[in-house]
Amino acid sequence: MKKFMDRDFLLKNKTALKLYHEAASGEPIFDYHCHLIPKEIADDRRFPDLAYMWLGGDHYKWRALRANGIDEKLITGDADPYDKFLAWAETVPKTIGNPLYHWTHLELQRYFDIYEPLNPASAPAIWKAANDRLKNDPALSVYGIFKKFRVYGVGTTDDPADTLEWHDKTRTGGKTETLVLPSFRPDRVLNIEKPDFVEYIAKLGASAGKNIQNLEDLLDALRNRIAFFDKMGCCISDHGLESIPFETASSDTSTAGYAWAGGSPINEALWEKEVQESFAGALAGKIPGERAAEAWKTYILNFLGGEYYEKGWAMQIHIAAIRSINSRAFKNLGPDTGFDAVHDQKTAAKLSRFLDLLQSRDKLPKTILYSLNLKDLYPMGTIMGAFQGGAPGKIQLGSGWWFLDHIDGMEAQMKLLGNVGLLSRFIGMLTDSRSFLSYPRHEYFRRILCNILGTWAEDGEIPVDLKLLSGMVKDISFGNAKRYFEKQQ
Repeated sequence: MKKFMDRDFLLKNKTALKLYHEAASGEPIFDYHCHLIPKEIADDRRFPDLAYMWLGGDHYKWRALRANGIDEKLITGDADPYDKFLAWAETVPKTIGNPLYHWTHLELQRYFDIYEPLNPASAPAIWKAANDRLKNDPALSVYGIFKKFRVYGVGTTDDPADTLEWHDKTRTGGKTETLVLPSFRPDRVLNIEKPDFVEYIAKLGASAGKNIQNLEDLLDALRNRIAFFDKMGCCISDHGLESIPFETASSDTSTAGYAWAGGSPINEALWEKEVQESFAGALAGKIPGERAAEAWKTYILNFLGGEYYEKGWAMQIHIAAIRSINSRAFKNLGPDTGFDAVHDQKTAAKLSRFLDLLQSRDKLPKTILYSLNLKDLYPMGTIMGAFQGGAPGKIQLGSGWWFLDHIDGMEAQMKLLGNVGLLSRFIGMLTDSRSFLSYPRHEYFRRILCNILGTWAEDGEIPVDLKLLSGMVKDISFGNAKRYFEKQQ
């Protein structure tokens, strides 16, 4: 019987062991998509206690606590931090089968050298030991954590209107070797149907030094902000979409000014005219209809994709989250508090047409496709193969994300990518996390990767060529991502 979560955790054969311990474990981390708070990074934050550091803002844990019947006061309320921690200690034994059980204990082991399972009986001693380390161990400030886990770089998630002042402070402070890179997240520009759209456009214009009164003003403001982000080191954008949009002009029989996408004509002049009208209406307080809103999203996303291509940025597209579905909870607690779920909209047709629209203009940037819904990964994996070329792994099937970042989800994503694409060119794991305690998720991913390859090797499906396989592991763990995000076409 194996010991609980020992050094060979998840590694089920000799080849997997060698690949992890000799190739994967020592590689740096490039956490190219996360939700860390830039100010906490710039301030080299030290955290007051384990509850704040572990439970604050972590909607994964909040969902588990609610499922265990814990009162909301002990989750997002103003309860004493120790009481919140005890509620989590009560919940952890109930999470067996959920990746939270593994992540919790990996975090205790890697940050605090605590190897005892967390439960109500062990909680008081663990609370004391962890908080003593937080108070006294220099390796547990933000920059200490970056150094401890060999974090080469992190990509935060930043609004186009952001001043990026904390990124600038980090860059000029000289206190960490970790690259802290902004990521351009213009969701609020696309969401023309939202009630705060007009307010946001004014904010964006102020950040760009421009009074936005029409579509061309908006595009100029976006160019301004992209140039600013680029100057600040940005090399990646991100889009959180419910589904891939693809809607252009309303029905039209003329042929002048047509472009092509997915084998169908697009009247670009009519499309632009209708988008201009939708924008003018939105600025005047008129909410566009569903078709007009989707035409707007398609137009702006198409424009942005071309700008990313010119800058050599990568474009991330995250789809299939249906957000804030509990209206009462949203009213009381706001967004990003654990009340989102997996959507099941159709993806293939609109994704293929959108990628083709960019490709037809020779403006398709490096693109990473993610979905919360496992059903989308197969069509995504095959569609992206039709748009490869010009750079290794130019179009990526993103790592198992959010509701898919468990063992089964990661294995399914990597095996599917191996079946329909090139697993060897995969850019690997990201945390998508708001917590500085999340870096062991990269270890979790690497152990799963090494076990897949080790199993294939020992089953005779691939050669037991440790030089070949070790190089592949190192590339997927770090090297591919480092090369992918360099600003080169």
